[in-house]
Amino acid sequence: MMHQVLQPAGWARPKGYANGVAARGQQIYVAGQIGWDGAGRFAEGGFAGQVRQALANILAVLAEAGAGPEHLVRLTWYVTSRAEYLGELSAVGLAYRETIGKHFPAMAVVEVSGLMESQAKVEIEATAVLPDPVG
Repeated sequence: MMHQVLQPAGWARPKGYANGVAARGQQIYVAGQIGWDGAGRFAEGGFAGQVRQALANILAVLAEAGAGPEHLVRLTWYVTSRAEYLGELSAVGLAYRETIGKHFPAMAVVEVSGLMESQAKVEIEATAVLPDPVG
């Protein structure tokens, strides 16, 4: 098993995230990724488009370590507008599932007054764990 989802007995199951994750192996820390591509061009499609690009950026960094979305154990989202996040939640969910799949690590979403790049609507940082080699 790569990781163990931590779900206290009697707690309602969260939707779209895990309450906690236990993992053992090589730790990978991904800096906050925003919704621009490798050339610094922001994605089209508003908030959800930036989410999709930020998640794709995370996967690109993980791939450099031989990891994929299944190795994610934590995501922290910084959004500039709670209202925009909630207003596009369906499109954000679709972007997440199409990028990450049905893997739901521990997550937090925090509203912030702004990000360093003025056009950025979301920044997502990630932690992943590659399991120790067998043998």
